[in-house]
Amino acid sequence: MPEPSGPASTQDEKTEVLPETAVQLVEMERLRVELAAAEERAKNHWDQYLRALADVDNVRKRAAKDLENTRQYAVEKFAQELIGVKDSLEMAIQNSAKADVASLVEGQSATLRLLAKAFEKAQIEEINPEGQAFNPELHEAMMAQPSDAPANTVLAVIQRGYQLNGRLLRAARVVVSAAKN
Repeated sequence: MPEPSGPASTQDEKTEVLPETAVQLVEMERLRVELAAAEERAKNHWDQYLRALADVDNVRKRAAKDLENTRQYAVEKFAQELIGVKDSLEMAIQNSAKADVASLVEGQSATLRLLAKAFEKAQIEEINPEGQAFNPELHEAMMAQPSDAPANTVLAVIQRGYQLNGRLLRAARVVVSAAKN
């Protein structure tokens, strides 16, 4: 008798799983689990990357703000020192009519000391090269004068120079020695 074909016959049949198909199913399930774990790690790494990117952006913004504040208020301490110098000069002008020469000189000396102290705090160094060899990077020769001193020696300082942290603010204006004829 022929075997019936149709829906009734399929219900009675048992599905057989071949051994190589079972291995493939197990391997597929293992790969599915690995894929899910890899996707989770990738998501975590992406979140870490975004946080790191935000941190770097915050550091950059904070550094830019700090730099702007430094630029804006860099001279604040120096300006505070100069206020005392200005006050001293104003007092000297106000009292000049009733002060004698000695007290005016003492007041100017005190003002000069205040200014020198402000320069020192601001790391402004005075260039007073009298007797030293002429240095065109720090000195400006105003004239050459015949002298017994070695050639290109600073004989006199007309106007002192100044440096700020090694950077020249103003060259010292000097008279240098020239060889006698």
